Amino acid sequence: MNLYKSLTSNKETFFLLAGPCVIENEEIPFVIAEKLINITNELHIPFIFKASYRKANRSRLDSFSGIGDDRALKILADIKAKYNVPIVTDVHSSEEVEKAAEVVDILQIPAFLCRQTDIIVSAAKSGRIINIKKGQFLSAESMRYVCQKAFDCGNKNVILTDRGTFFGYQDLVVDFRSIPIMQQNNVPVVMDITHSLQQPNQTNGVSGGNPQMIETIAKAAIAAGADGIFMETHPDCKNAKSDGANMLPLEQAEKLLTKLVKLKKTVNSL
Repeated sequence: MNLYKSLTSNKETFFLLAGPCVIENEEIPFVIAEKLINITNELHIPFIFKASYRKANRSRLDSFSGIGDDRALKILADIKAKYNVPIVTDVHSSEEVEKAAEVVDILQIPAFLCRQTDIIVSAAKSGRIINIKKGQFLSAESMRYVCQKAFDCGNKNVILTDRGTFFGYQDLVVDFRSIPIMQQNNVPVVMDITHSLQQPNQTNGVSGGNPQMIETIAKAAIAAGADGIFMETHPDCKNAKSDGANMLPLEQAEKLLTKLVKLKKTVNSL
């Protein structure tokens, strides 16, 4: 069974896209991957390891963006080979698609790029699964046109992810109606439970966050029928080089996922 079919056919549980925000070095990604694989194997959660090989959307020029594309992609390839786990990573332009598609199973389109036709077309034509994040500035209904771009290129293997909607300049709000609305496109819908708690556009040029609400957002997403959960996690969030303010501490991942599995079973029984 191919990956997309396995994700869309399993209604008993949710699938998980999780990992660090960005590849920081050679050690931490393996620590995170191994921990999450052990947890998800125990809980029977289909798992895709997530990490960006480069962060292009930085507020400040001196913000960390990566260790080099080739080096970071090699680490992702090594994780895939060592643990036999599928990989998802971001691409930021149509020119990046071919190189990333050689390594990963799912190409992720960042929220702020979801209306860019060229990158959607390139990603769709790669043959990889595409995870498209809903722009913070878009309605759930408008994502039908984003999906259609990929469909028109012959790629039906699309996932849509909600990561919150702008609520003023420095906050986001999650509208859980977006889950069933986006599911009307006959694609799985994921809730990003960490980025949706960002506090963007801070005056210091570094995004803040509200991570104490991660469990609340995650539980609500499962209750609302989300097919998958996306989250970023790190063993030392305070010293993470990107998005540390809204990531889930790795030590809390097992407790959270255990609760979500129990909640999913309850939802399925209703």
